[in-house]
Amino acid sequence: MKRRLLLLIPLVLFVVLVVFFYRGLSKDPAARDSALLAKDFPSFHLSTLSDPSQKRDRSLLEGQVTLVNVWGEWCPTCKQEMPQLLELADRGVRLVGVDYKDTRENGRQFLQEFGNPFEVSLFDPDGSLGFDLGVYGAPESFLVDADGVIRYHHTGYITPQDVESVILPEVKKWQQ
Repeated sequence: MKRRLLLLIPLVLFVVLVVFFYRGLSKDPAARDSALLAKDFPSFHLSTLSDPSQKRDRSLLEGQVTLVNVWGEWCPTCKQEMPQLLELADRGVRLVGVDYKDTRENGRQFLQEFGNPFEVSLFDPDGSLGFDLGVYGAPESFLVDADGVIRYHHTGYITPQDVESVILPEVKKWQQ
């Protein structure tokens, strides 16, 4: 009897581990909330993609609601997202880009090929701003209010449906 019980212990442990891993792997990482919601956008001092001598800091994000989009030329879904970002810019949404872990040349070529919806693109080659934002992949977008506070975080690319059902309502909510 004791021998049978001892044989069941590894089986029970195996089943517990399977359930634990299944629960963890079945969660959508895009559904996670950012730890930075309702907090100031992190401080930064980065050059622009277009001009290495032109530096920008956090004050760039103060004064009006801004959608900060983290992207990279190496990112295939960033290419899929670009038409939606161009539409948002056409509809009056202020966009600031963060060219994340890229080269200046590749970032510039990307914007020439796919269009440039950004008022400014910051150049973040080592990912320091991305790290401070908790970015784990591109694209990710952060809606920042006029006071420089992060109000919404969108993980993954913005779909055409997201423009109408999520992004524009969030922008409108924080413009008031």
